[in-house]
Amino acid sequence: MRPVASRWSLPVNASRGKLSGMLAKLENGADVVVVMAKYPTPGTVKTRLAAAVGDLHACTLYRAFLVDLDRTLRSEQWGLVWAMAPAGSRLNDVIGREALGYLDQRGAGLASRMLHCFSDLFAAGAGRVVMVGADVPHLGADTVKRSLAALQHSDVVVVPSRDGGYCLVAMRALHDVFSEVEMSTEKVLDETRAACQLQGLSLHELATSFDIDDLNDVRLLARHISRDCAMPATAEVLTDWRRRGLLDLNP
Repeated sequence: MRPVASRWSLPVNASRGKLSGMLAKLENGADVVVVMAKYPTPGTVKTRLAAAVGDLHACTLYRAFLVDLDRTLRSEQWGLVWAMAPAGSRLNDVIGREALGYLDQRGAGLASRMLHCFSDLFAAGAGRVVMVGADVPHLGADTVKRSLAALQHSDVVVVPSRDGGYCLVAMRALHDVFSEVEMSTEKVLDETRAACQLQGLSLHELATSFDIDDLNDVRLLARHISRDCAMPATAEVLTDWRRRGLLDLNP
């Protein structure tokens, strides 16, 4: 498959988690959207959800998330980079086309991996970086645009999630608002606010959303899709789940 003809075609060789010189194609000061993702292997993704529907079904849904995110977040207005785990994994066979850019995740924990990702992208010349997880297929280009607009007057932008964390974080320069935060807890947003305040950083919070961790979150996503079907791959999987009796919207 031929690469997309675009100034955002970023052939990245990042086997050790660092961007290679080939990312010089990233124009200095460019905007970047980076998705933190795992290669979809049953038993390694969406494990809380898998406890309810099984490893294979959870992985199938996660693959659909990746396909929809690639479709909705590709734009000539920014570069789309996939920050991948395990190191060296690629998504071309999942999304059905050549991805625009890759970066291997590195670091001992989530906070470290997020910080290194921002660091690598700013070092490569990015002007503003928007990071999302791979479990928010409903956060589309409009949310990215709002976060970039908010960065015109704020140092850090987040989309809070219902569980006390956030499902998007954006910055216009590198700030460590991660290392002192206990990730994957209900205290993430509060501790991020405290980190920003301690460092004298302005924080802008967009409208609260949600990420997909368990079956209740999937039900919420299904209701969202019924109003706005901008996620065809995800919608197809959830239709199959309902047919199999895996998903009841009114338990």
